[in-house]
Amino acid sequence: MLFIVLVLVLAALGLLVAALITANSLWAWISIGLSVVAGLLLLFDLLRRRKKRVAESPAEEEAAEDPAEDDEPAEGEEKKPEDVEQTVLMPAAGELGDAEDTPEPQQSGDPGEEKSDPEDVAVVSELEIEVVVVDEYPRYHVTSCEWLETRDTIPLGIGEARQLGFTPCALCTPDAEIAGKHREKA
Repeated sequence: MLFIVLVLVLAALGLLVAALITANSLWAWISIGLSVVAGLLLLFDLLRRRKKRVAESPAEEEAAEDPAEDDEPAEGEEKKPEDVEQTVLMPAAGELGDAEDTPEPQQSGDPGEEKSDPEDVAVVSELEIEVVVVDEYPRYHVTSCEWLETRDTIPLGIGEARQLGFTPCALCTPDAEIAGKHREKA
């Protein structure tokens, strides 16, 4: 339906331009007529969708209003439709027993900046080792960084990452790790 309206509006626009160029009022009236037809089609589509929505909602309300008698909630409890999923609440760290059983909360914020040793920075700046960055975050990381988890990463050379203003991650300490590996090789 919307495709037809789009075609009608574009045709009306073309006829309006033709009317202005040729100074022929007939083209202008046809353009107005097409615009009115497009508006009526949009109104018809809106009413049809609203009627369909209203027809669907009473069936849903009846299902929610007629729970089985044996499913009656106790006093103080709310009635809940059967088709609604329950959200499972996870205990916070330190609550309800063993810390080993409690899942780690996902780190959503930006990790801090590594306090790099100037010697490590000098070694790293000469290397063309690849690090990864995450769009919209100012840190670069080694690929094994825990903070990255399932985030989409962008590989960059460490020198390019530094030139673009990225700083090392405090969790994976890329400067110290890369400089340490380079010293071991040398």
